[in-house]
Amino acid sequence: MNQASTRRQFLKQAGMGLGSVALLDLLQKEQVGATPRVIHHPARTQSIIWLFMTGGPSQVDTWDYKPELQRRDGQTLAGSDPSTGFFSTSGRCLRSPFRWAQHGQSGSWASDIFPHLSRHVDEMAFLHSCYVVANNHAPASMELMCGQSRPGFPSLGAWMNYGLGTLNDNLPSFVVMHETKPRGDDGIWSPGFLPRNNQAILLDARQRERIANLNRSPGLGESQQRAQLDLLRQVNEEHAHRRPLDHELDARLDSFELAFRMQAAAPEAIDIARESQAMQTMYGVDNPQCAVFGRQCLIARRLVERGVRFVQIFAGRGAGGDGSVADVPWDGHNNIETNHRSCGQATDQPAAALLADLKARGLLDTTLVVWGGEFGRTSDSQGSLGRDHNPHANTIWMAGGGVKGGVHHGSTDPFG
Repeated sequence: MNQASTRRQFLKQAGMGLGSVALLDLLQKEQVGATPRVIHHPARTQSIIWLFMTGGPSQVDTWDYKPELQRRDGQTLAGSDPSTGFFSTSGRCLRSPFRWAQHGQSGSWASDIFPHLSRHVDEMAFLHSCYVVANNHAPASMELMCGQSRPGFPSLGAWMNYGLGTLNDNLPSFVVMHETKPRGDDGIWSPGFLPRNNQAILLDARQRERIANLNRSPGLGESQQRAQLDLLRQVNEEHAHRRPLDHELDARLDSFELAFRMQAAAPEAIDIARESQAMQTMYGVDNPQCAVFGRQCLIARRLVERGVRFVQIFAGRGAGGDGSVADVPWDGHNNIETNHRSCGQATDQPAAALLADLKARGLLDTTLVVWGGEFGRTSDSQGSLGRDHNPHANTIWMAGGGVKGGVHHGSTDPFG
């Protein structure tokens, strides 16, 4: 083959030689039902479920207990910087309004907004030394998930799909669920400079997690749709032949084929009506306070059970200081007690059910569950009852996937 020959010309000329290789690959797929990439070291973690607490949970009101902050309530916080957050702060210590207790054999502290999750602290590894550079929601979320606070870089879910491949050819490897799009939206789960077939499939709670544009048009049979896709592929391959350096078209063709295969597999995977009533109740699907997040967590378990690599759920409920639904949950600028109590009620039971369910099914060994938001919150008050953004201190916990539970890594100062 001369140097001017393109990859597609080579494949066309190779004919039956590569055809036999393709047949062998198809036979292997039938045997193992998956096409994971060959990697140097087998991964203990097969899937990740990231419970993204949009808005920035306060570390000193959730998992990072600070007795000194409780004792110094209202006193001047030495060294405080009123410009740390997005707005400004008072410089006076604000105690946590929640009751704290130690749980499990590890004696890990948790506030009382987590009556269900606190039962699982011995399975959690707490990272108390997390921080970002950006101090606002969108850039901080992108920094956490993509390593950069500006758009254009691949997210963790895209990298995982790119590096490890899929475990189920009939489902997407990367799924994002949200109730309302978080600030930064597509940039948080972007494939960046990776091929577009590493992008996420979005499931919107407002459409009850239905996949948009998945069903074929009325009156169009499977054989007719297959013929349309074959014709589309032929035309696009001829188009791509004239543009050998444009790889976007390959990813687009792959996405059409995946959508075709998903028409049979995806509706079953996200249909929680197939679960028992007891299971739905455990996740809080029948509880108005946490029904949306409960439904999403149950779908997440069903997805990883079927080989989806990365599932990210963006928490979408919380109360503002006046009792209204907050624009960004966990964003307790006005009243940390009202806001975080509401967010706890919306997420605690489903997240705990997810851990228990994964463990009962033997999936927690290979599924890494991550809980956390884009940053923490200030130890001094914003106004009298709220806390501003704090990029310098944040607590994230992980469970499953080979993580050692009941441990605490890193620390903040006595005031958090």
